[in-house]
Amino acid sequence: MGAINVRRFGLAWGVTFGILYIGCAVVMSIAGREGTIFLFNSMMHGIDVTNVIRMHVPLGEMVMGIIQIFILGWLIGATIASIYNLGVRSK
Repeated sequence: MGAINVRRFGLAWGVTFGILYIGCAVVMSIAGREGTIFLFNSMMHGIDVTNVIRMHVPLGEMVMGIIQIFILGWLIGATIASIYNLGVRSK
């Protein structure tokens, strides 16, 4: 097997995280407060998110959030590719 391109793999993860972030915002706007609380309580294995859900997020915060989640995703993807490539070289 060949090596993984670290930048491309990082980009794929970053874009994926960004899409998930936007999808989350869309679901929250469609589901409303009670639907959002139900969804996240279900996903968090019983942790009650009622007190931390904020339905009115300013646009500036949302833009910063998508930038931050993209960077986090890129770093995760690049790290995975780098570790994989180290394993490929050692064989």
